[in-house]
Amino acid sequence: MKLVKYSLLAMVFFTTIVSCSKDETVVVEEANYSIDLNLAMETDWEMANAILVLVNQHRESMGLPALKRDQTYASAYAVEHTQYMIQKSKLSHDNFGVRSQGLKDRGATIVGENVAYGYNTAEDVVNAWLNSPGHRKIIEGLFTHSGFGIIPNGRGDYYFTQLFYRK
Repeated sequence: MKLVKYSLLAMVFFTTIVSCSKDETVVVEEANYSIDLNLAMETDWEMANAILVLVNQHRESMGLPALKRDQTYASAYAVEHTQYMIQKSKLSHDNFGVRSQGLKDRGATIVGENVAYGYNTAEDVVNAWLNSPGHRKIIEGLFTHSGFGIIPNGRGDYYFTQLFYRK
């Protein structure tokens, strides 16, 4: 399965998890909200920009405002998570709370995340997300900004983390 099995939307006072499988667990490590902003430069910005255009086209067709690209904190957190998924060779939302809190510490009020693996084009990954109710809900959420962690593994297969937040 190329598309992550669950989506995550963290709101100010609660978190809702939608999962297709009951046997998946979320790994929680010690919270560290600091991040090296240089990580943001490691994302494939050509692919990220194409994804943002497609996501914004969809949002605009729904009467929603366009998302602004965040090439600092949100992308640094997204890259860090994508590297983690590559290291583990699996899709996950592990440690989402750390990414969410890190963005909230910088003014975000709500944070959401989509992840994926194995798609070769922006069109393919965005279409997959739009065809998944949980991922589509994130894309259509009341967010204002988005950051990206898009990195190929050693075999050239892409892993994707797209963080969304409202500021």
